[in-house]
Amino acid sequence: MQSRVFSLFLSLCLLGVSATSHASSWYVSATRAKNLYQQGAIVLDTRPHKHWNKQHIKTSLPLSWTTFSPNKQHRKGTLLPLRHLNKRLSALGLRKNKAILVVGNGWHGWGEDGRIVWMLRSLGLKRVYFVNGGFQAAKKAGFPMTNKKTTPKTSTFKGNMRSRWSISRETLHKIIKHKRKGWVFIDTRERREYKGKTPYGEKRGGHLPGALHLHFKRLMNKKGMVRSKKAIETLLSKKGITKKSRIVAYCTGGIRSAWFVAVLQSLGYKHAKNYAGSMWEWSYYPAKTHPLEKN
Repeated sequence: MQSRVFSLFLSLCLLGVSATSHASSWYVSATRAKNLYQQGAIVLDTRPHKHWNKQHIKTSLPLSWTTFSPNKQHRKGTLLPLRHLNKRLSALGLRKNKAILVVGNGWHGWGEDGRIVWMLRSLGLKRVYFVNGGFQAAKKAGFPMTNKKTTPKTSTFKGNMRSRWSISRETLHKIIKHKRKGWVFIDTRERREYKGKTPYGEKRGGHLPGALHLHFKRLMNKKGMVRSKKAIETLLSKKGITKKSRIVAYCTGGIRSAWFVAVLQSLGYKHAKNYAGSMWEWSYYPAKTHPLEKN
């Protein structure tokens, strides 16, 4: 009898450890995701709509990050006012008592899945994760597939925006203007963008003063899987980045950088923030007050 009680206690402890570890991560394996799906998790698919139309996870809903952003080009990377976010998320049937899985396009994507996870976590949701490896990993794991559309059951979603994982243009401007020490800016775009090319509609080219270059895909392999904790820590360490570093990641519109921050947060870099407005916003303002470098 005592051995049975001990075994039960040990099992519960192990489950508790697993749950704690799982809760701290912003992404999960396809196997773990399938388990959550079988328990009723909501699935959001951020791939191009034409891909979703062709085949998707049964009950999943197509979702674009642009649904939650203003139309003006220089504001496109930022989020809509809270009331609009809540209204649009209610239309999707999101509920705080349900886990949410976000599926992306892996290596071929732009980190849209990480952007949605970053946004939902910023709104107070804790059980929201992107599926490591994206749609192909989920398919390989045996998720049920279909090409039939799903009609969401609406809900009354009420999120509260937290700034813990975000930084505004105004705050960033003060940091740069007053040359405040202790901040690390990471440009997660392609090398050509970092050097000054503007292929995606930025008003001006270049990178933030003193910014390091680290393309977001350096944190994944060619299958779209997040690299090992050790590999990423080594990569960041070579750049002088530690888990105590105050990190600001940015890209063109806060998409690639949001995925980057999602991974860093999962690995214990708790001071990593996403600059959602990114280069679309920063480059819109005068060079005199919002400087950029090209080197």
